[in-house]
Amino acid sequence: MFNYYEAFSRNIGWFTEQEQEKLKNTRVAIGGLGGVGGDHAIVCARLGIANFNISDMDTYDFANFNRQAGANIETVGVDKSAVIGETLRKINPEATIKNFNTGISLDNLDEFLENVDVYIDSLDIFALEIRRAVFNRCREKGIPAITAAPMGMGTSMLIFTASSMSFEQYFGFVDAGHNDSEQVKRQIFEDNIIRFIVGVSPSMQQRHYLMDKTKVNILKKKVPSTCPGISLAAGVLCTNVVKLLLQRGDIIQAPRGMHFDAYRNNLIKTWRPFGSKNPIQYLMFKKIKALLKENSF
Repeated sequence: MFNYYEAFSRNIGWFTEQEQEKLKNTRVAIGGLGGVGGDHAIVCARLGIANFNISDMDTYDFANFNRQAGANIETVGVDKSAVIGETLRKINPEATIKNFNTGISLDNLDEFLENVDVYIDSLDIFALEIRRAVFNRCREKGIPAITAAPMGMGTSMLIFTASSMSFEQYFGFVDAGHNDSEQVKRQIFEDNIIRFIVGVSPSMQQRHYLMDKTKVNILKKKVPSTCPGISLAAGVLCTNVVKLLLQRGDIIQAPRGMHFDAYRNNLIKTWRPFGSKNPIQYLMFKKIKALLKENSF
């Protein structure tokens, strides 16, 4: 018979029994269960976190096999949220899981964040508008929000709290006007995606070992990814989720970030005062935009 305290007893030592109890009673919201989201959810469950709000509207396909936790021959065509939800219950049958399987929207955002202690961002890189809405609502509600992106065979992490620079301030997104043409709106969207990529990974150190630059195509929403990058992202992010929940250990908050690359054996701690308005960040935006336009990223 399942016993929570026995199942997660090997955590004790790194956590006190009181801290493990706190993890048991906290709730995390995870937006997106594909590339990194599935790993984030499973690692959180093995840490003993027992309450989840999860969301994904997609199903598994063969293209997910190289990196996504729930992707295998038996889950092709199956809802990602259903597979990950079942996995969480197999790890902890006592877990409470609220499944938002139609995705996050402005209509259900408050319900998605209800009673949440930490928001874990793993939405698709191109789901920019709903990502902005989620981070902004988290700030309004005082919910810490964390993202760790797989970058090649490494990961870069950002944390936003009530006392940090805000998500909007850091990334400096531009909004299209009502009277802008479709071409202008498309260009603004593409520029905002570049702002997001450069903001999440200011050092961009993964560029140095990208073997085929033509496989990075922002316009076609195609970017390569590896399982080591996913696993590293989950390890870094979930470690910091623990620190946020237990309120111990230093927290790196925006405009500070961290990028560890296992391939290059290199850790870079970044600091970008003024976010995208920082001169270094602005120059990186211009450089990456030019490289993408030339298809020579």
